[in-house]
Amino acid sequence: MQKPEHRPERMYYSIGEVARMFKVNTSLIRFWEKEFDIIQPYRNKKGNRYFTPKDVDNFHLIYNLVKERGYTLQGAREKLRDNPQDVQRDFEIVKSLDKIRDFLLDLKKELKQDKP
Repeated sequence: MQKPEHRPERMYYSIGEVARMFKVNTSLIRFWEKEFDIIQPYRNKKGNRYFTPKDVDNFHLIYNLVKERGYTLQGAREKLRDNPQDVQRDFEIVKSLDKIRDFLLDLKKELKQDKP
Protein backbone atom coordinates (compact mmCIF):
# COMPACT_ATOMS: atom_id res chain seq x y z
CA MET A 1 0.00 0.00 0.00
CA GLN A 2 1.30 3.41 -0.93
CA LYS A 3 1.86 5.73 1.98
CA PRO A 4 -0.07 9.01 2.07
CA GLU A 5 1.47 12.23 0.91
CA HIS A 6 1.70 14.53 3.92
CA ARG A 7 2.36 18.28 3.65
CA PRO A 8 1.09 20.31 6.63
CA GLU A 9 2.46 23.69 5.58
CA ARG A 10 -0.76 25.62 4.99
CA MET A 11 -3.24 27.06 7.44
CA TYR A 12 -6.27 25.17 6.03
CA TYR A 13 -6.88 22.34 3.58
CA SER A 14 -10.11 21.60 1.73
CA ILE A 15 -11.66 18.15 1.98
CA GLY A 16 -10.55 17.42 -1.59
CA GLU A 17 -6.95 18.27 -0.79
CA VAL A 18 -6.98 16.03 2.28
CA ALA A 19 -8.53 13.20 0.27
CA ARG A 20 -5.80 13.54 -2.40
CA MET A 21 -3.08 13.51 0.28
CA PHE A 22 -4.28 10.13 1.48
CA LYS A 23 -5.42 8.87 -1.93
CA VAL A 24 -8.94 8.17 -0.64
CA ASN A 25 -12.44 9.40 -1.50
CA THR A 26 -13.83 12.52 0.12
CA SER A 27 -16.64 10.35 1.51
CA LEU A 28 -14.08 8.47 3.63
CA ILE A 29 -12.75 11.78 5.00
CA ARG A 30 -16.31 12.82 5.93
CA PHE A 31 -16.93 9.40 7.49
CA TRP A 32 -13.75 9.51 9.58
CA GLU A 33 -14.62 13.03 10.67
CA LYS A 34 -17.91 11.71 12.08
CA GLU A 35 -16.34 8.60 13.61
CA PHE A 36 -13.35 10.25 15.34
CA ASP A 37 -13.86 13.24 17.61
CA ILE A 38 -10.22 14.31 17.28
CA ILE A 39 -11.08 15.70 13.82
CA GLN A 40 -12.63 19.16 14.19
CA PRO A 41 -12.68 20.98 10.85
CA TYR A 42 -13.50 24.65 10.51
CA ARG A 43 -16.68 25.24 8.48
CA ASN A 44 -17.33 28.42 6.56
CA LYS A 45 -20.78 30.01 6.12
CA LYS A 46 -21.51 27.73 3.17
CA GLY A 47 -20.70 24.66 5.29
CA ASN A 48 -17.47 23.75 3.48
CA ARG A 49 -14.97 21.90 5.65
CA TYR A 50 -11.46 23.25 6.10
CA PHE A 51 -8.94 21.13 7.94
CA THR A 52 -5.99 22.46 9.92
CA PRO A 53 -2.54 20.85 9.83
CA LYS A 54 -3.42 19.31 13.23
CA ASP A 55 -6.48 17.69 11.64
CA VAL A 56 -4.29 16.38 8.82
CA ASP A 57 -1.90 14.92 11.41
CA ASN A 58 -4.87 13.27 13.12
CA PHE A 59 -6.04 11.85 9.78
CA HIS A 60 -2.53 10.50 9.36
CA LEU A 61 -2.80 8.75 12.74
CA ILE A 62 -6.18 7.28 11.81
CA TYR A 63 -4.91 6.24 8.37
CA ASN A 64 -1.93 4.54 9.98
CA LEU A 65 -4.07 2.63 12.46
CA VAL A 66 -6.86 1.61 10.06
CA LYS A 67 -5.23 1.24 6.66
CA GLU A 68 -1.65 0.30 7.51
CA ARG A 69 -1.92 -1.53 10.83
CA GLY A 70 -5.32 -3.15 10.20
CA TYR A 71 -7.28 -1.84 13.18
CA THR A 72 -11.06 -1.80 13.02
CA LEU A 73 -12.71 1.60 13.40
CA GLN A 74 -13.78 0.68 16.92
CA GLY A 75 -10.27 -0.56 17.75
CA ALA A 76 -8.69 2.61 16.39
CA ARG A 77 -11.15 4.79 18.34
CA GLU A 78 -10.37 2.91 21.56
CA LYS A 79 -6.63 3.04 20.95
CA LEU A 80 -6.76 6.81 20.34
CA ARG A 81 -8.99 7.35 23.38
CA ASP A 82 -7.09 5.10 25.82
CA ASN A 83 -3.47 5.71 24.79
CA PRO A 84 -3.17 8.89 22.70
CA GLN A 85 0.45 9.50 23.73
CA ASP A 86 1.47 5.93 22.88
CA VAL A 87 -0.23 6.13 19.49
CA GLN A 88 1.48 9.44 18.73
CA ARG A 89 4.87 8.13 19.85
CA ASP A 90 4.50 4.92 17.82
CA PHE A 91 3.41 6.91 14.80
CA GLU A 92 6.41 9.25 15.09
CA ILE A 93 8.70 6.20 15.25
CA VAL A 94 7.07 4.75 12.14
CA LYS A 95 7.47 8.09 10.32
CA SER A 96 11.16 8.19 11.28
CA LEU A 97 11.69 4.62 10.12
CA ASP A 98 9.91 5.39 6.83
CA LYS A 99 12.25 8.34 6.25
CA ILE A 100 15.27 6.14 6.96
CA ARG A 101 13.93 3.43 4.62
CA ASP A 102 13.33 5.99 1.86
CA PHE A 103 16.83 7.38 2.33
CA LEU A 104 18.36 3.91 2.14
CA LEU A 105 16.34 2.99 -0.95
CA ASP A 106 17.43 6.22 -2.65
CA LEU A 107 21.03 5.50 -1.69
CA LYS A 108 20.76 1.96 -3.07
CA LYS A 109 19.30 3.32 -6.29
CA GLU A 110 22.14 5.84 -6.64
CA LEU A 111 24.76 3.17 -5.96
CA LYS A 112 23.28 0.94 -8.67
CA GLN A 113 23.37 3.83 -11.14
CA ASP A 114 27.03 4.56 -10.35
CA LYS A 115 28.13 0.99 -11.17
CA PRO A 116 29.99 0.72 -14.48
